Amino acid sequence: MRRTRYQCGRVERSPRKSGSDVWVYRFWERDPGGRNVRRSIIVGTTEELRTQEDAIRAATGLRLIANLGSPPPETVTFGALIGRYVAEEMPTRHSTKKSYMTILNKHIRPRWGDTLLPNVKPMLVHAWLKQMDLSPRYKGKIKALIHRLFEKAMFWELMPIQRNPMEFVEIKGVTQRQRRPRVLTVEEFYSLLDLLNEPHRTMVAVAQCLGLRVSEILALKWEDIDFESRTMRVTRAVVDGIVDDVKTEYSEDDLPLDPGFAALLLAWRGQCPASAGHWVFPSHVTGEPYHASPIQQDYIRPAGRKLGLGDIGWHTFRHTYRSWLDATGAPIGVQQKLMRHAQVATTMNVYGNALMESKREANSKIVQLVLGPRAAGWVQ
Repeated sequence: MRRTRYQCGRVERSPRKSGSDVWVYRFWERDPGGRNVRRSIIVGTTEELRTQEDAIRAATGLRLIANLGSPPPETVTFGALIGRYVAEEMPTRHSTKKSYMTILNKHIRPRWGDTLLPNVKPMLVHAWLKQMDLSPRYKGKIKALIHRLFEKAMFWELMPIQRNPMEFVEIKGVTQRQRRPRVLTVEEFYSLLDLLNEPHRTMVAVAQCLGLRVSEILALKWEDIDFESRTMRVTRAVVDGIVDDVKTEYSEDDLPLDPGFAALLLAWRGQCPASAGHWVFPSHVTGEPYHASPIQQDYIRPAGRKLGLGDIGWHTFRHTYRSWLDATGAPIGVQQKLMRHAQVATTMNVYGNALMESKREANSKIVQLVLGPRAAGWVQ
């Protein structure tokens, strides 16, 4: 049964036994028996939303939830659409959610939050994106999120089902990098290692020997490493200290361990601080995984600048790993499996799943570059 009246509900301040007061959105909901019952949803605390006007603005998305089944008013704003998307459809993976919320709160909501849904025109969005001092790739992410919001608006019957307006918006160079990724030589890599102390030194070695993302390195547990079969299982990621899933289903995979690299990890295990989570790289202060950014800002980048390598970071090692795989002549299909990419090029699919021995051979060539004669004293 559809509602015949669109309810606005109201936002009230409600005290709590402990902590700051909260803002509560109250509305009526019809139960299965046809009776109207009072519902309440917490909008936020008074520390987060200091005025009632802030709370009312934050509750616009909840107002759409309160009126499920009722004809939407002509005054639905894009901010209300954002609010409902955040409440119902926001991805649960921490890093994805963090990225979406940054784009919404820093760019989309300030510009379009108070604009009526029909007035978010493709031409206006195109002009807005064009004047922004951001990379084409990041503009593409903003456009993609607005596109997703319009899809949900049509699904929730807040606008007629039609061609998505964002399909008319074009961004030049969205698939091109503004700067070519920095790739290290073997000598540059060893010079960088010489400037790092543990555990950052072994972390960087893991990044370069396996091409792991830093979130995956920080999430490693000793149980993920099978020294007998010489394999490592990548199953999780850590972002901002929060344990989460890996980036994609293709990222979860078994990787080979070269004997020399296994010896390096065993040497580190002898020094590794004990932790309740059995982390490979636990913080000596908390016993929990590190945060990636401080290590990059305080250790890796200063070392790179000192060597004249520029502002290198965690992803530099992943780019270098891929380039070194090319240099070894590894088949493109094996490269895809070692990088654990969902898509690199269509031709990669011809190679299918690489056998562990093929992966081991290609990977060992990289490890031998990393753990050459200069590393003899390191793994003792």
